[in-house]
Amino acid sequence: MSALTHFDAAGQAHMVDVGAKDETRRVAVATGHITMLADTFAQLQAGNNKKGDVIGIARIAAIQGAKRCADLIPLCHPIALTRVAVEFSPEAELNRLHIRVTAETVGRTGVEMEALSAVNAGLLTVYDMLKAIDRGMEIGGVRLLEKQGGKSGHWQAGF
Repeated sequence: MSALTHFDAAGQAHMVDVGAKDETRRVAVATGHITMLADTFAQLQAGNNKKGDVIGIARIAAIQGAKRCADLIPLCHPIALTRVAVEFSPEAELNRLHIRVTAETVGRTGVEMEALSAVNAGLLTVYDMLKAIDRGMEIGGVRLLEKQGGKSGHWQAGF
């Protein structure tokens, strides 16, 4: 197992120095889902929520979540994102909405945290938009699926 990089030799938290790293294309893909009551899922699918287009607004929130990651996670580097793509897919049998986010940059550090922050912001926005009719929604399955670029190369989750 490799050493934790966010701690110095004295055990103090610090921001990792990435100045000597090569700039490479870096990509991260993350996912998650929100499960809700059948009636809530039907209303989401119908698109008639009185607060507006739930999925459209959640897509924008996910993009913002990626862009603002360094403001939320104390030791993350601010990253100039080159792309954030957000896809939603319903799973009607389980009254579940899935989100998949791809974040990309050309830089010295990866975009895993940006992709994961985007997933959470998107799912929390769905919750916020629908909570008036279903406070029991459950967010889960948030995880990194894949990362590319940098010294460690390509990594993919075991499914």
